[in-house]
Amino acid sequence: MAEHKHGEMNIEVQEKTFEGFIRAAMWVSVASIGALIFMALVNS
Repeated sequence: MAEHKHGEMNIEVQEKTFEGFIRAAMWVSVASIGALIFMALVNS
């Protein structure tokens, strides 16, 4: 079995996936807040 060496794994794909997840979460948050503000203004 190969010996594990810390820090040598290529994580480029994981970094891109995480970046996409954070970007999507940000857009969902902004859209949700916008929808709540819109509903609050329309309801008044």
